[in-house]
Amino acid sequence: MIEDASDDLHTGASEDGMADVVMAPQQTAIAERLRKAGLRPTRQRMALGTLLFAGEDRHVSAEMLHAEALAIGEQVSLATVYNTLHQFTGAGLLRELAIDGGKAYFDTNTSNHNHFFIEADGELMDIPGDTIRVDGLPEPPDGMKVSHIDVVVRLVPKT
Repeated sequence: MIEDASDDLHTGASEDGMADVVMAPQQTAIAERLRKAGLRPTRQRMALGTLLFAGEDRHVSAEMLHAEALAIGEQVSLATVYNTLHQFTGAGLLRELAIDGGKAYFDTNTSNHNHFFIEADGELMDIPGDTIRVDGLPEPPDGMKVSHIDVVVRLVPKT
């Protein structure tokens, strides 16, 4: 993929010796997180990274993140949001969860954990700790091992 180098974030000294761009500590941390994952901190990656990583762990769909980006004035296409989410996932910054066939959610908590899915709201919630035990797993094929097990417990209102 060819990227526009003019979209890189950088700091440089102006004639008076002051930095042209000063990033807040949170922005600096996100830029460093992207670099450590092997990604350049472009303007759009930084904007989406800030929405994803600036607070608590969260679960988002591409459509949710796209709406959030537009709400803060970041002009980004839905295709760019999808591409960025997949780049972040490939770099180990996000975990992708496929729910209801084609619906994908992206989790900022990349640890091995499980989820509740509230069907009526389309909302994912982390299941606390190691509260799920899976027994009777089949033996994996030769040369393979289980890396983790994704459990999604679907919830509906009591009737």
